Amino acid sequence: MRAVVQRVSWARVSVDGEVRGTIGQGLMVLVGAGQDSTDEDAKKLADRVVGLRIFNDATGKMNLSLGDLQVANGPRILAVSNFTLYGDAWSSRRPSFTKAAGYADGERLYEVFLSELQRLQGEVAGGVFGADMQVEMLNDGPVTILIDTHKLKG
Repeated sequence: MRAVVQRVSWARVSVDGEVRGTIGQGLMVLVGAGQDSTDEDAKKLADRVVGLRIFNDATGKMNLSLGDLQVANGPRILAVSNFTLYGDAWSSRRPSFTKAAGYADGERLYEVFLSELQRLQGEVAGGVFGADMQVEMLNDGPVTILIDTHKLKG
């Protein structure tokens, strides 16, 4: 599985003009599953996201994880499914998505990822799997981290 994790001041996702998920300070996560992604990958990815130390401490050093922050109640992670993270644009200018998981597997893995985030972090906001979504955010830093579970194996 792959994730693009962004440290944000706020983020929200809408479907058909209706806000479906919103957070204040926290993490905006675009997440996609590949054909060979597993439930274990989804759980490892969630653990890595929650444990990322990308928030500034009192000295301004990125040294704090989401759990270390003192923020208002409510979700601090917005996780949005995004199969285009498995787009391959090397062989053509039109990306190929053949390495992305199929719809049913992708949806199941997204749900496993969300469940694990909730187990580790508590309340999590999410989008609607497979929907055309509009994502808005204020990237803080900017800080953007790429995580690929294939690189966590071994």
